[in-house]
Amino acid sequence: MIYRHSEKELIALARQFKAIAVTGPRQAGKTTLVRKVFPEKPYVSLENPDTRLFAQEDPRGFLKNYPQGAILDEIQRVPEIFSYLQQTLDESNQQGMFILTGSNNFLLQENISQSLAGRVAYLFLLPLSCEEIGGISNIDDFLLKGCYPALYNSDIEWSKYYANYIRTYIERDVRLMKNIADLHTFEKFLRLLAGRTGQLLNMSNLANDTGVDIKTIGAWISILEMSFLVFRLQPYHENFNKRVIKTPKVYFYDTGIASNLLGITNKNQIAFHPLRGHLFENAVIVDFMKRRFNAGKSNNLFFWRDNTGHEIDLLIIGSNKNIPIEIKSGQTIASDYFKGIHFWHKLTQSEGGFIIYGGDSRQERSNGIKVLPFNQMKEADSEQE
Repeated sequence: MIYRHSEKELIALARQFKAIAVTGPRQAGKTTLVRKVFPEKPYVSLENPDTRLFAQEDPRGFLKNYPQGAILDEIQRVPEIFSYLQQTLDESNQQGMFILTGSNNFLLQENISQSLAGRVAYLFLLPLSCEEIGGISNIDDFLLKGCYPALYNSDIEWSKYYANYIRTYIERDVRLMKNIADLHTFEKFLRLLAGRTGQLLNMSNLANDTGVDIKTIGAWISILEMSFLVFRLQPYHENFNKRVIKTPKVYFYDTGIASNLLGITNKNQIAFHPLRGHLFENAVIVDFMKRRFNAGKSNNLFFWRDNTGHEIDLLIIGSNKNIPIEIKSGQTIASDYFKGIHFWHKLTQSEGGFIIYGGDSRQERSNGIKVLPFNQMKEADSEQE
């Protein structure tokens, strides 16, 4: 079993709060994690129709079966239970009593904010980080395979895994959140969005290409965000003039899903694919995000761009300093890799920063810029600590 770095944070939260909500994408390993960390707790899956019906029709009676608490898996399936859970937690002095899991961030947060605010701590669990996987030697393989635990715990063929994941997601999870009648158009939208990975989010353009109105596109993107399929990387524009871009970029939480939606089926395709650089950028950014979430920290990742084309791919915002990071998929270090950070240094009167690239050599250049291979990018995080 692969060790998850979020274990330490989960144990710490269970000592401080009466309940912990572990949320993240479906099949990211939430159930495996909580059952490993809390083996003594009864495990209850609310995906089970009989169990779910009991919890819906008699929530008070259902909770009385677990006087010492339990793991309640996919709890967003039974929103009726939250008010009764509040009473149970208030009447107990036990910390870490209930462990709640869910793969729909909006439904889970909405119910917690209404009934359990102040009683529940959050832990966001994304698919495996590069460090958790270990030994990544071929970037193209990694971009295609992605990071879902099932692909590293068994011999499942990645292309079949993602095809079924996407089909199940569209036919089941999407309808749970919003009853979309035309699932074919929604799937077309998904594939078009994958083609915009790492690019500024232009909803008008997406609406035209999909054949729906812009309000629908906004609602559909929100659905993808709620279910941890995509996220928007926000632009950093504090203390800058109006020439700074203020439109977010869109990325997928897993490059395996994005690659599958793009129809990329083998290494030969991805090696020459026009979006390979964007997929590599996606993989780097989401890995920084995973390390933040695994440690129980909030998202502090941004990008920066002005309207003349100067850009920083990733900006880590810290209390003492901001760290600029440029992401390049090439294996040979080129002089133009440094242009964005050099411009940033002049603009902000600062030094330092990192180039994360697809090669395997390390370098340290002038003004404190470090060049790191993809599998050593954790070092850029440690500088901020």
